[in-house]
Amino acid sequence: ARALTPQTAETDAIRFLVGTQSLRYDNQIHIIDFDDENNIINKNVLLHQVGEIWHLSTSPADKGVLATCYNKTSDTKVMTCAAVWRMPKELESGSHESPDDSSSNTQTLELLCHLDNTAHGNMACVMWEPMGDGKKIISLADNNILLWDLQESSAKAVLSSSTALEGKGQLKFTSGRWSPHHNCTQIATANDTTVRGWDTRSMRQIYCIENAHGQLVRDLDFNPNKQYYLASCGDDCKVKFWDTRNVTEPVKTLEEHSHWVWNVRYNHSHDQLILTGSSDSRVILSNMVSISSEPFGHMVDDDELSDQEDQHQEEKIKEPLQDSVIATYEEHEDSVYAVEWSSADPWLFASLSYDGRLVINRVPRALKYHILL
Repeated sequence: ARALTPQTAETDAIRFLVGTQSLRYDNQIHIIDFDDENNIINKNVLLHQVGEIWHLSTSPADKGVLATCYNKTSDTKVMTCAAVWRMPKELESGSHESPDDSSSNTQTLELLCHLDNTAHGNMACVMWEPMGDGKKIISLADNNILLWDLQESSAKAVLSSSTALEGKGQLKFTSGRWSPHHNCTQIATANDTTVRGWDTRSMRQIYCIENAHGQLVRDLDFNPNKQYYLASCGDDCKVKFWDTRNVTEPVKTLEEHSHWVWNVRYNHSHDQLILTGSSDSRVILSNMVSISSEPFGHMVDDDELSDQEDQHQEEKIKEPLQDSVIATYEEHEDSVYAVEWSSADPWLFASLSYDGRLVINRVPRALKYHILL
């Protein structure tokens, strides 16, 4: 398995979706519900009969709608296609009841529409407009950025604008992220060793970080609380943090992994918490306080302090907190291809390795209380 996503529209129950990559059997999407109180994982399986799943993303507005990028073989050629699906009504929201045997027959996804890529090449990923109504999506196909409008309850996808990456050689996007800032008018894309920013209204390039990494850039993520901050990771084993207003140098670089870094994710609520997953089979949780939206910790109200505390507090506030690796998780025995934070619980995350193992972990309690208190 390579594809993992939280169910973005589900903010009450802890729920992740995993897509399989099997050559021999029908592929599936596993809906993973985590019951936090009892530490139990419940699973429902949906059939995805069209091919191996390379990428999964869920609608920010509708719990039942998701998109997949999958391999399709036709006339000895393999194409990566994308489609939008709806899951069965009874599975839409995260429930903690275990399915009884009679109802646990595998169900099938309902196809809403294909994102037609016959003219554009292989689909790398599909991104939903982060704050939107679930009607706007962008797909990256080879060297094309395609903006789609989903119409008639997502049963039809109309291409509303597109642009192509031009230059020498076989240009191909590897990944992209839609920024939650600037009224959702910007996206960032990765191709080869370059990271680019685009304005979705004009489809023009707004910044370009050439040689952002020494080798292929694998993934990107925007800081949810600081509008110009972007994280990237790649095959040079590094994670880099950029201020997109000045892209000559990264603001910070993390060099904790010993192999390709496939994934980087900012915590949605506490942006100093950064998750990375790598082919070194490890998941690393880092505390990047110095470049977070609270580099000096929580400010304390002056009225609450006595004079003596006051002085002490003043000294403490001036000093930024230290960046550090909080924890390294080694439960995987294979390349970790995906890490994701839960959209319902900011202290919980999942990681997925190629052998199909999904691990759910929590931010260490001591750190959680240190951040909150």
